[in-house]
Amino acid sequence: MAVTAKEVNALRKKTGAGMMDCKKALVEADGDMDKAIDLLRKKGAAVAAKRADRAANEGVVATSVSEDGTFGAMVEINCETDFVAKSDDFVAFADEVLNEVVAAKAKDVDELFAKNPKLKDRLEEVTGKVGEKTEINRVASVEVPNGVVVDYIHLGSKLGVLVMIDGAPADKKDAYQSAGKDVAMQIAAMSPLAVDRGGVPKDVVEKEMEVYREMAVKEGKPEKIVDKIAQGRLNKFYEENCLLEQAYIKDNAVSVREFLEGFNKEHGAEATITDFLRFQLGENEE
Repeated sequence: MAVTAKEVNALRKKTGAGMMDCKKALVEADGDMDKAIDLLRKKGAAVAAKRADRAANEGVVATSVSEDGTFGAMVEINCETDFVAKSDDFVAFADEVLNEVVAAKAKDVDELFAKNPKLKDRLEEVTGKVGEKTEINRVASVEVPNGVVVDYIHLGSKLGVLVMIDGAPADKKDAYQSAGKDVAMQIAAMSPLAVDRGGVPKDVVEKEMEVYREMAVKEGKPEKIVDKIAQGRLNKFYEENCLLEQAYIKDNAVSVREFLEGFNKEHGAEATITDFLRFQLGENEE
């Protein structure tokens, strides 16, 4: 059957699909708008299935922090090429997902889909529209009721950070958000494993100690001091991989812990960095 340009344009506005795709869908659906939308969605699903084995290592990382600074969210949305990652459709979808994470306060992708099942349909639609494998790789949301959440997006939107600072006085949140931005940049640049030693996974510590012991033995060190040497090297590992022990990037003469202690003293507070999240594009690909 014949379809009008007005109908095609209406379908295009609803779905974002191309003009020819909209026209073909309307013809196949005998002018039924809802059926045509379903056909376009199915096309998106077909594209997703066809490209399921493709690597999606490009994309964007996006963040959002509430106006009062106590809540933050971050998402990583992947596609196959940087060209698509910069397209209006893909960027708009990333913003849409971020907004949904904020609304649902979703902690991970499974929870996001559980709270908003229709988002899977939108994912299929976008996949069909951009013509590349598209994935919602990671999402997260955090709250610090008695402090601030600070976000940072590195140039190019390939890396994002959320820092949680507890105990920042309400009347000095601006100051702590500014300081937190510097700490977030530290995390982006230096990629610490944890805030402090207690946050380093036990299996990581055990593996490092095993390596250091073996190194000491191969170096011919006496058996009675092998553990002492290994512990010394583990301490160096902590200094390089625990945020609070790292040299502060804006002043290498002090550690991040010392910087924070000085900042607290200056502002009459006892704020602490309780945790952080760091999303780098594609870093958790298996």
